[in-house]
Amino acid sequence: MKRRVGGGWLAAAAVTVSALAGTVPAQGAQAADVTVPLREAIGRLDVAVGDRSGYDRAREFGSGWTDADRDGCNTRAEVLLAEALEAPSVSGRCTLTGGTWFSWYDGQEVTLTDIDHVVPLAEAWDSGAKAWTRERRVAYANHLDDPRHLEAVSQRSNRQKSDQDVAQWLPQESVRCRYLSYWVPVKLSWSLSVDESELQALDSLADGCPETAITYAPVA
Repeated sequence: MKRRVGGGWLAAAAVTVSALAGTVPAQGAQAADVTVPLREAIGRLDVAVGDRSGYDRAREFGSGWTDADRDGCNTRAEVLLAEALEAPSVSGRCTLTGGTWFSWYDGQEVTLTDIDHVVPLAEAWDSGAKAWTRERRVAYANHLDDPRHLEAVSQRSNRQKSDQDVAQWLPQESVRCRYLSYWVPVKLSWSLSVDESELQALDSLADGCPETAITYAPVA
């Protein structure tokens, strides 16, 4: 597990999402082997009907954040430390106090944040995670090897988004290319499908992001 600190990565590998048309580069995600234009990346997504039957977040994805490297900081704390504008103080076994974060979903600087799975757990379940082992689902819920996977955002935007896909919810217009440049590689890296309405939304949104490129690699 790579430890994220101060917005960067101590063990950085070479992944870059082109910072064009409003996108922001993902720095040092997992080692990558494919870079393609956004529209081509969308075309590589499998299309299937979503199936939420049997979904139970705690049972299927774990009841809480894990601490994979056993340093005392769980996944939530790792993301907060990585993405802080003003770093929180750390005491004891990674108790965080204070700090500020920029929630790019809605352009707000906040002191209270939620950690958002860019592709929500329920959406992942619908899109293929139902067939995974529970171990892989817990790994997905706590994935830190790609900084596009988890984001510190305002509680308001996280609750508005909930478990919706891009056909149902989007962040503020100015960062939608960035949002697609996170959403699409997560889906591709984890071999998650899209349904027809999601695909149509991605295709339509891609018109506004003509210079955006996607780098991704399958997650073992």
